[in-house]
Amino acid sequence: MERRRLVAWGRGVGGGIAALGALAAGAGGLTASRAGAAVGDAGGGAASMSMLADLYAPHERSRVMSIFGMGGSAGALLALLAGPVMADLWGWRSTMVLIGLASVVLACVLRWTVQEPQRAVVGQGAAISSAGTGTHGKHTSAVLLIWREPVTRWLIIGAACALFANLSFGAWNTALLMRRFELSLRDAGWISASAALCSVVGALFSGWLTDRMAQRDLRWQIGVPVFSLMMSLVLGLGYLLSGAEHFLAGIALLLSYAFFSPWWASATYAALSLVVPSSRRATASAMVLMAGALLGNGLGPITVGWLSDVYNHYQPGDGLRLAMLTMSCFMLPSAFAFFRAMGHYPVAYRLAHAPAV
Repeated sequence: MERRRLVAWGRGVGGGIAALGALAAGAGGLTASRAGAAVGDAGGGAASMSMLADLYAPHERSRVMSIFGMGGSAGALLALLAGPVMADLWGWRSTMVLIGLASVVLACVLRWTVQEPQRAVVGQGAAISSAGTGTHGKHTSAVLLIWREPVTRWLIIGAACALFANLSFGAWNTALLMRRFELSLRDAGWISASAALCSVVGALFSGWLTDRMAQRDLRWQIGVPVFSLMMSLVLGLGYLLSGAEHFLAGIALLLSYAFFSPWWASATYAALSLVVPSSRRATASAMVLMAGALLGNGLGPITVGWLSDVYNHYQPGDGLRLAMLTMSCFMLPSAFAFFRAMGHYPVAYRLAHAPAV
């Protein structure tokens, strides 16, 4: 199936199911609508990144991935700002219909105006991309082939740990702001929106920086994620350990953390596209996205809630902060995994881009 069709169908079906959420009569209907929309949208991300990898040269790849990734952050920021306004003007049901149908229209525009790019075939990596059969003629799955390679295995582990830490932090930070600094939901929401804006700026800057640094030394393609994760760890711990009386310092640390926290993403997706054969790029990206869905959006927030309850038995009223502090420490194994990947990356890159024989 063409990647273009897969993206269009995924986004279109997701938008249609989201629009049907307006008919929900309770929490069950809304949950089913959200789950269905997520399933429909899941097919778009990995295929989109695979298409982008075929459209842009290696030295532009991180910047392009950062712009693509910015779409999600920009959408979340727009939802925080425009969603409540639209709901107040027209009601939440009409808002869901408008947003869902807008996705369907945009999916149709993509289907009929965007051409399927030709898959780039370069180097030995591309030449052996069809070598998915073992010594006895048995087909080996793309997932297993990707996992067997040290550089891709460590990149996926690093991304999984980073998503586990960062998405858990983001899911609970608004509640933490309200509790620690006694803010209203509106004020905490404005601070969270400011942090989201910092993340958008940070993501764009990191893409430009990674492309620039990787041209000097290939190892910077993974070195940028290592640096950003260590900075995020220091800034995140500083924010969580600062006293409630130091409001301005705490917010400054939070915004700085938000700026550095997305740096690893575009560099990682670009690195995968540069060392994985074109026939497996979408699968490699999907493995990272699946880690984000299962660990970051799924298990992470639940774990924070559970840890908060546990810590509250020992430190009443401070459980959420301690839980988020614990989760932030997962950035350390993430940085370690990226550091291991950095050692394998130059050889994998040169092999993938060596002249085919």
